[in-house]
Amino acid sequence: MSIPATMCALLQTTLDGPRDLRLIDDAPVPEPAAGEVLIRVGAAGVDFADVMQTHGAYRGGPRPPCVAGFEAAGTIVAAGAGVTGRTVGDRVVGTGSGAFAGYMTLPAEAAVPVPPGWADEQALGLVLNWATALAALKPLGRVAAGDTVLVHAAAGGVGQAAVTMARHLGATVIATASPEKHGTVRALGADHVLDRHTADVAGEVRRITGGRGADLVLESAGGASFGTALAAARRVTGRVVVYGRAGGTAAVTNHDLVFEHQVQVIGLHIGVLATAEPRMYAALLADLAGLIAAGVYRPGRPTVSDLAEGPEVLARMQAGVTVGKLALRP
Repeated sequence: MSIPATMCALLQTTLDGPRDLRLIDDAPVPEPAAGEVLIRVGAAGVDFADVMQTHGAYRGGPRPPCVAGFEAAGTIVAAGAGVTGRTVGDRVVGTGSGAFAGYMTLPAEAAVPVPPGWADEQALGLVLNWATALAALKPLGRVAAGDTVLVHAAAGGVGQAAVTMARHLGATVIATASPEKHGTVRALGADHVLDRHTADVAGEVRRITGGRGADLVLESAGGASFGTALAAARRVTGRVVVYGRAGGTAAVTNHDLVFEHQVQVIGLHIGVLATAEPRMYAALLADLAGLIAAGVYRPGRPTVSDLAEGPEVLARMQAGVTVGKLALRP
């Protein structure tokens, strides 16, 4: 298979935000190191981590100048030394660095097969959005049928997956979203949808639950929303799983947890979970395969834009005006 020497890519040149991403056509095609595969990118996923990275706020992200993007799906065109279980021609989805480009390297062990019959863009979200949502709900959030789950930012990629799976698992779902996104969230099966900007979310959750609070809160917004998540959770047995900080950083003290919010706070980063608890991550992927087979997790329908539109797509995500999964096509 012929592999070119150069490719188109979105280059991050500064830490001044999405609009400083620059499309180039002479980026060198990377070579797979030992244990890595090189994929021809069919579609790259856009996540809030990409927005954070453009500001230098994503911990562990590459420093500019660098090719942007973390998530991609495509076809393996070459493999480094020692790779087993993956061969040239396999279609996979995974995460690494440099996804907003024509080619990208991935750790072979983290390259997950694209479900049969799915296009590359339809598989985006499998190892990030859906795996994060399922981890937050089951092994960490311990959701059970009859529980009440509050999902913040429910119209986003992780939020939509969480609403879908929480309903499948028998939970009552209270979701927050901007008013123009309420129809999208209701269509996923949310039982109650609140305006994330104007509603007294914690008060409404307690009203809906007869004063008890939510058994599980999935929190990704950060900032002021974090305090709302703590206040909305059921005392003592309520769990708050935190997996994002789109609205900024918020702090919680031991005083808060003893005297104000007696809840269980759990941090989640799906990349750390995959590395630190590989058996748990493998079980998540197996569960997701079962949900795909059962028709609960259906092929994704991301909004796909050309690579050249990447700066505008990320700027819109930063402004909070996007809905669902977003993707770029090289």
